[in-house]
Amino acid sequence: MACCCDPRGCDSFFGRRFARRVARRYRKRGLDRTARRLVGFLEASGISDATVLEIGGGVGEIHIELLKRGARRAVNLELSPAYESEARTLIADAGVVGRVERRLHDIAVAPEGVESADAVVLHRVVCCYPDYERLLGAAAERAGRLLVFSYPRRNPATRLFVATQNVAFRMARKEFRTFAHPPEAMLDVARARGLAATYEFRTLVWEVAGLTR
Repeated sequence: MACCCDPRGCDSFFGRRFARRVARRYRKRGLDRTARRLVGFLEASGISDATVLEIGGGVGEIHIELLKRGARRAVNLELSPAYESEARTLIADAGVVGRVERRLHDIAVAPEGVESADAVVLHRVVCCYPDYERLLGAAAERAGRLLVFSYPRRNPATRLFVATQNVAFRMARKEFRTFAHPPEAMLDVARARGLAATYEFRTLVWEVAGLTR
């Protein structure tokens, strides 16, 4: 597994225990509600024989589901190595060995090292990254047809929650931080790169934006 990233605390915050918990929940319950919406948007937009680039896919449940639904191949970029053992097991269990490439790579820092894909996915990733413009800009530039990402709703409650979290992280001397970036500004980054917003979904906490080229 190749490596090109500065984890900025992700490697300690998203550790092996977290990875085991995510994988166990996926085996028991399948995708969470928001992830199902991401997959549903891509499937409805046409994912057969498509290539998928997932940024921050964790144990890989989303791109595994896309491969089951007809996608040809997936690449996952990650900042924490803690997911790899669980990811390998899930890949084998799903029967998609040889169709997934997993890399430690920060696309915002080194976008030139990542090839384009038909569909690019970021699920609950922009809220963990300080520079959404560089991250989403790199993602949008590599989206051949589709880009879908989820992010926390931006309102006084979520902003207070994020601020409180970050105070706690700082007091615990943890490098990791969370962010509630402005939704329209994030969409503008993708629009400036030729994508049009065609899908949205909201829960109490999360929003999903789907864009097409």
